[in-house]
Amino acid sequence: MSKTSKRYESARQAGNLEAVYGLSEAIELLQKMPTAKFDETVEIYARLGVDPKQSDQMVRGTVSLPNGSGRKVTVAVFTANAQEALDAGADHAGLDDLIKKIVEDNWMDFDVAIATPDAMKEVRKAARVLGPRGLMPNPKSGTVTDDIAKGIQEVKAGRVEYKMDKTANLAVVVGKRSFTAEQLVENATTALNTIVKARPESFKGGAFIKSVTISSTMSPGVKVDPKTLSQN
Repeated sequence: MSKTSKRYESARQAGNLEAVYGLSEAIELLQKMPTAKFDETVEIYARLGVDPKQSDQMVRGTVSLPNGSGRKVTVAVFTANAQEALDAGADHAGLDDLIKKIVEDNWMDFDVAIATPDAMKEVRKAARVLGPRGLMPNPKSGTVTDDIAKGIQEVKAGRVEYKMDKTANLAVVVGKRSFTAEQLVENATTALNTIVKARPESFKGGAFIKSVTISSTMSPGVKVDPKTLSQN
């Protein structure tokens, strides 16, 4: 018989973890659970009803959280005009030198990579390093753009990415444990509504979102009733 941690047992005292809640109630329960010694990240996990083997049913995109993500985001920009990107708020910028540092030194000291369209031919040289870590710039995620200043501003202001995996599950950051319940509800609602709108046209019949769970870094998950979400 497997043992559970003291933290998990304490979390169980906050409420019934087997029950399914509305979004507001789920966040209220989450905030009653014990906190860690750091400001935990809160994430929404959704299991989708699409077929992940079908390329036209891939679900991927970005969402701008109204209250930000609570994360300090380090941005690297691939561009021939590095100084312009640095002036716009990039933490790192360059092209050949940046690619060489990543490929040869395995340097990955950034959270998001943005590139201008004309830089992508060179950036692909680092795809084998950036791709597996989810850092390859992509037009669908808004990280390939001519408007570098806007791209940097949106990422640092709280734009987060979501991408379905091979098992039709996806996760999206919706804030921090230090956020108020109202902030988390607003962020989570915005994220879920954005995911619903990303429903592929080729998906026919059945529930698009089959299950939803919300949790923080060190907490167990709290189930959210997908029937409370508008999936039309």
